Amino acid sequence: MNFPNDETGQVLTEMQQAGIDLSVEHDVVFFHLFEQKSQAEAMAEHLQQVMPELSINIHPDETPNVWDLDCTVKMVPTHQAIVDQETNFEQIAAKFSGYNDGWGIEA
Repeated sequence: MNFPNDETGQVLTEMQQAGIDLSVEHDVVFFHLFEQKSQAEAMAEHLQQVMPELSINIHPDETPNVWDLDCTVKMVPTHQAIVDQETNFEQIAAKFSGYNDGWGIEA
């Protein structure tokens, strides 16, 4: 399987080369960062209302005074699905003064 020449495509290529079957559903985790815990909690509350199937985890980041909001989506990790979901989360995170910090597949 060939992927577009971008960061998402590169990660998917590396996963495929590592033997991960990208044609089946995986738990894909999208990472978001916030300066305040209350901002992460506000986005989590919003997401629980509009996407109740999400698994959400808020925890302190390794960087002081930064909070992580991890959103796990069960999905087939196609390039387009990843890009679309990242764009959706990016728009939501911006409303709560946060930003995307990448994604990964739970192994």
